[in-house]
Amino acid sequence: MPDTAERLRAVGDELSDRFYERADVVRTLLVTLLAGRHSLLLGPPGTAKSELARELTGRIVGASYWEILLSKFTAPTRMFGPIDVAALARGEYRQIYEGRATTAHIAFIDEIFKCSTAALNETLGYLNERIYHPESGGEPIRCPLIGAITASNELPAGEDSAAIYDRLLVRIEVGYLADPGNFAALVRSAVSRPEAPPRTTVELAALRHAVTESVPAVAVPDSVVDAVCTLRAALRRKELIASDRRWRQAVGLLQASAFLDGRPAVAETDLSVLTHVLWDSPTQRPTVEREVLQLVNPDAKETLDLADAVEELEAQLDAMAGQSREALSEWVIRRAHGTLARAGKRLAELRAEAAGAGRSTAAIDRVIGRQRAVRARVLTEALGMDASMVQAQL
Repeated sequence: MPDTAERLRAVGDELSDRFYERADVVRTLLVTLLAGRHSLLLGPPGTAKSELARELTGRIVGASYWEILLSKFTAPTRMFGPIDVAALARGEYRQIYEGRATTAHIAFIDEIFKCSTAALNETLGYLNERIYHPESGGEPIRCPLIGAITASNELPAGEDSAAIYDRLLVRIEVGYLADPGNFAALVRSAVSRPEAPPRTTVELAALRHAVTESVPAVAVPDSVVDAVCTLRAALRRKELIASDRRWRQAVGLLQASAFLDGRPAVAETDLSVLTHVLWDSPTQRPTVEREVLQLVNPDAKETLDLADAVEELEAQLDAMAGQSREALSEWVIRRAHGTLARAGKRLAELRAEAAGAGRSTAAIDRVIGRQRAVRARVLTEALGMDASMVQAQL
């Protein structure tokens, strides 16, 4: 169903327009869903994790959606099916499954690492095998779950939650808006009444066909297998070791990435999605991203050098907090303005070259986003420009 990929790309474009600085997050969630895997949105409160998950899953017409906010006291029956009180009064022990995790095609589980000890085994079975063992015993119930989107404000703290963490193949960091111009647009959106945006949807049957038939049919060339082996060796030299199971499951993500782009075979450009797969701690993610980028993009070293220069400027801006406007202006004139302008121009050239050669621009786009955000901060914080004016210039 070629139309499915096209419609999902339209969904991604619409959500990227609505949720500022979330284009990579949206695409990664779509790829994960197409691969039939589970994802984790990791970030502080108030970063639109729940809203984004609801909006995405609401685009799947005919899908049963279920969500829950977990706590240490959440009982398994609240997740998978409460006791039928009326039946219990008649001496029958039954559970009501409708509207619970057991009947959901897509699930959103907030504060996933607060899963209670009582519900842990059932949650693991639900995520691993898509099954639920009824309270009364008997045959396990097969659940129609395609994929779960989970969210947390923090990393797992104990062995129990670490077991769940291991089952979440894709881990995506979500932070507060970095670009002052985007923040200004967010504030304006709270008081404006924009026209209803376009709302592309996908039928459940089409999504299921893609997950079970189309995505697994995407070819994986030997050159991609070689690239994956090279990446694994490079990460092991950095003492970043992922399990064989995680690597095997990641192949499905590569196929889903190619399918979403409308290609019949995986290309090295699809390796970009692995930046969200091969780390355990967020501190490891930059290392993974660097190794992946060097495989995906021949110009990786220059892109990474430009990213380092941008990050250094932002660190300097943070360190100058509290200094006079005159000192800040002098720093902008002598150093920041020229460096950011040259970085922006060269990044645009690198992106055009990568796009022209059919390579992924995802990593370059992330660096471009950082360059724009730092430039906006320099203009607003160091020079005192209005954020709305900055947004218009960018």
